[in-house]
Amino acid sequence: MADIQSLLTIMQQLRDPKSGCPWDLAQDFTTIVPFTLEEAYEVVDTIERKAWQELPDELGDLLFQVVFYCQLGQEQGMFNFATVIERISDKLVRRHPHVFGQPETQAPAAITNTDDLSQAWDKLKASERQQKQLHSALDDIPHALPALSRARKIQHRVAKVGFDWAELEPVVAKIHEEIDEVLVEVNQRHQDPDFYQPRIVDEMGDLLFAVVNLARHLKVDPEQALRQANHKFERRFRGVEQCVALSGKPIEQHSLEQLDHYWNRVKQHENIN
Repeated sequence: MADIQSLLTIMQQLRDPKSGCPWDLAQDFTTIVPFTLEEAYEVVDTIERKAWQELPDELGDLLFQVVFYCQLGQEQGMFNFATVIERISDKLVRRHPHVFGQPETQAPAAITNTDDLSQAWDKLKASERQQKQLHSALDDIPHALPALSRARKIQHRVAKVGFDWAELEPVVAKIHEEIDEVLVEVNQRHQDPDFYQPRIVDEMGDLLFAVVNLARHLKVDPEQALRQANHKFERRFRGVEQCVALSGKPIEQHSLEQLDHYWNRVKQHENIN
């Protein structure tokens, strides 16, 4: 059975200055990042499609990204794969005292439900941020997160320190308020499009942020919800295209009413099935 050492050895050979792969040798920390993001999203896509036979391959691709970073770190004398394993192992034990038993930080018996666990987790995270001299609740939220995910993370953090609505009504009211503000700018755009476009962008950002807040209050992951909406729209539009193909006319020669009729037909067929 293959082990991690064989993968580390392969990575070393790929980066060998004399006999390695030219493409792998040309990479650095920065150039690998887009591939890491792509592989992570492919893992997510595979899971959401429930393509379990494909998942080991996609997880392997993602693991290779970690190994690549570790090889680069080793070459520069900063860290290696063993360092990463040590760090994550220590962190997991430290953050799960209710499992591994560390009475000086949190007695295992004190954790009786998921609410207790969440509170203990937040305290540990806050302690870690203090040790890193991160004084704001927002200090260590990665800027590279997708915008919806980062908005949700920001809102979650400030909610933990009490900056949040306790009820759903003001959350929904804020969305309506932001919609009105977008429309105000849209209605004024004809006066000076170049001046008002940045203001529309700003108000649209506020609206999206408010929608993310509603998703968070409803315990919905906005990234996952939007991905599902994208998949649903794509599936239905492909159905519309099939209807168009059967009609014998190019899609451009169909009116919006005709295309909308096809759309409703596809939706109805989905509901029946």
